[in-house]
Amino acid sequence: MHHTNSLRAIDLNLLVILEALLSERHLSRAARRLHMSQPAVSHALARLRHLLGDPLLLRGKGGFQPTARALALARPLAEALQNVRSVLGGAVFDAASTQRVFRLAMSDYGAAQVLPLLLRRLRTDAPGIDLAISYASRPAMLAALQDGEIDLALGVFAQLPQQLHSDLLFEENFICAYDPASLAPGETLNLGTYLARPHVLVASTDGGMAGEVDAALAKLGRTRRVAVRLPHWTVAPALIRGTDLVLTVARRAVQGHDHHGLMLQAPPFAIAPFAFELVRHQRTEGDAGIAWLRAAIAAALQPA
Repeated sequence: MHHTNSLRAIDLNLLVILEALLSERHLSRAARRLHMSQPAVSHALARLRHLLGDPLLLRGKGGFQPTARALALARPLAEALQNVRSVLGGAVFDAASTQRVFRLAMSDYGAAQVLPLLLRRLRTDAPGIDLAISYASRPAMLAALQDGEIDLALGVFAQLPQQLHSDLLFEENFICAYDPASLAPGETLNLGTYLARPHVLVASTDGGMAGEVDAALAKLGRTRRVAVRLPHWTVAPALIRGTDLVLTVARRAVQGHDHHGLMLQAPPFAIAPFAFELVRHQRTEGDAGIAWLRAAIAAALQPA
């Protein structure tokens, strides 16, 4: 009975405001998301601080920083509100009028594949939607999803924790890029010449997609010499021209771009294709905005 009376004394709309504040970490952005005035959201935050006996959000560079109590509340709060939304029935998401910030994590490879096409659609169909893009290692991306720090992660993920679910966006293959002038007349890039040459490796701190290349070589009992290691692929093709270096990278990373006079060919050994996925937390299953964005990303990657 005591708990019932306590709940009756609380304006449960405050929890919706707290959810927006924890997500946006900025007073004016939370106000826009909630379609409220900034003073009204500020007043609600003061009430939440009194109710919970904690500052919850402290002013920092560029916005608010959550306290330890606020971070502990983020996940159960999101799950509780999602359950309430599920009980109340299907929420409507009007992309044309909604103002909301979605937080996505992806590598520069993922950004190059997804963002140009996606942003063209957003600017036409959903001009009030903003994207905040970040990058981290694959484990860090998944941890950020679990902690509610991001909405979606895009990349190559071997295994997912139980609460995370994925959509397959596309399957990708590898391709080799090299300067054809570096080959002797009649010479080809076979396995022997591939292994004899130095290589450019594009990999994040956790190995990234490059791990598949070296795993395939390991199955043959072979290794390659890496002369240059980079955390991003955009500059990699420009490093190959005029050298004997070889770049083995995801096909979409170089196809359709300036090849810098390079020869592109399939690797001289089998490398399994990999899945490029969009990952979400199960707590967002009833979020109509997340569902719309997932569909928009998938549609952007479909052939014209």
